[in-house]
This record gives sequence, structure tokens and C-alpha cells, in this order.
Amino acid sequence: MSAIAKLMQAMLASFKDLIPIILVVSFFEIFVLHQAPAELGSILVGLVFIVLGLTFFVFGLEMGLFPIGESLAEALARKGSVFWLVIFSFSLGFGTTLAEPALTAVANEAAQVAANARAIEANEQAMSTYAMGLRITVAISVGLAILLGVVRILKGWPIHYLIIGGYIIVMILTSFAPANIIGIAYDSGGVTTSTITVPLVTALGVGLASVIKGRNPMLDGFGLIAFASLSPMIFVLIYGMVFLN
Repeated sequence: MSAIAKLMQAMLASFKDLIPIILVVSFFEIFVLHQAPAELGSILVGLVFIVLGLTFFVFGLEMGLFPIGESLAEALARKGSVFWLVIFSFSLGFGTTLAEPALTAVANEAAQVAANARAIEANEQAMSTYAMGLRITVAISVGLAILLGVVRILKGWPIHYLIIGGYIIVMILTSFAPANIIGIAYDSGGVTTSTITVPLVTALGVGLASVIKGRNPMLDGFGLIAFASLSPMIFVLIYGMVFLN
């Protein structure tokens, strides 16, 4: 019964999250365009599916992935194996990013646009290779970013120096990268920090900072997402300089 009550609360929270979107669309349809939405029945059914999907997804993250990430981080830290902790952090960043639906959508769209602009050949194999190359590049970059973030927690390095240095590298690379990859690179930083990556990476940082002596979870446990959103920009800019020049 407790699980059912929590599920209903999560469903209500998902519906509340959708209310602003519903109000905005309804306002423009009724008061600006003066028309009823086309295929209103299908839209309502779709909204129900969205509420259900968000509910089960968020509920599953809270019950499964978030505790797994935190418990693994704590166990590895207590074991004192820096090697396996580093391998785990890279693998977690790589795996969650490769599974991100938002990254898949952006990579496929980028491949289509690149084909239309004749930057790559306009065939299925070329576009698939281009999209997968982007996804793997971003996944590797996030894996290395999470690895760096874990080392920062272990060593106690100030986060702002690393972030400032990273954005300086981004600005320098932007000056040399092909124009048609810059926008994709900047967007890649946003789509990686989405529904799958954020809960697990946050759990990793908080769990790790909780068990390391002298570390504060509030001060040291957060900040991994900043690395995960910064590193794809650097790597995708380099990807464009290597493969599109």
C-alpha cells in the first residue's frame, strides 16, 4: 500500500509538471489563434501517456537507479580501491550518456542536417555512422568528465578553477572548429544532463562525498553534472575539427 501511495503521489507530481505546458499551449490556441487544437482526442490520450510515462520513469529512478549509484559509490569508497572507483565512474558516465534518448534524438537530427548540407554523404550508412560517432564522442567525454569529477572529490580540488579552464578551452576551440559543428557541440552539453545521467551521477557524487573523511556532500558531492555538460562541448568541437575539415 505504501508503494501504491507513493506511485499516486508521483503521478500527481508529473501531472502538475505538465500543467504549465498545457496552459501555454491552450492560451495560444484559444486566445491567439482562435481555434481548437487539431485531433484533440489524440492529444488528450497522448497527455495521459506522458503522465504515465513520466510517473513510472521517475518512480523507477528513485526506487532503482538512484540507490544503486549511491550504494556502489559508498561501497567502492569504503573498499579503498581508487582504481575500481575510477573505472566505475568512467563506465557510469559513458553508459548513461550513450543511453540518453535526448542525445540520440539530437545526433540523428544532426546527421540529417549534415547530409542536407552535403557535409556528409546523403545515405543511411553515412548518417548512421555520423550519428553514432557523435554519440560515442559525447559518451566518452562524459565518462572522462565524471572520472575527473571523482578525482576532484578525492583530492579536494576547487571546482571553479576546473570549470573556468574548461570554458576557456571551449572558447579557443570554437575559433578553429567548423561553423557547422559549433551549435551541435554546444547543444551536446545540454542533452547529456538529462533524465538518465543526472540521477545516477548525482548519486555517485553525493555517495562518494558522504563516506570520504573531510568531504561535505553539499560542497563536494555536487558539481559532477557541470563537468558532464562542459566536456561534450570540447570533444564534439574536436570531433568536428578532425572529421569535418
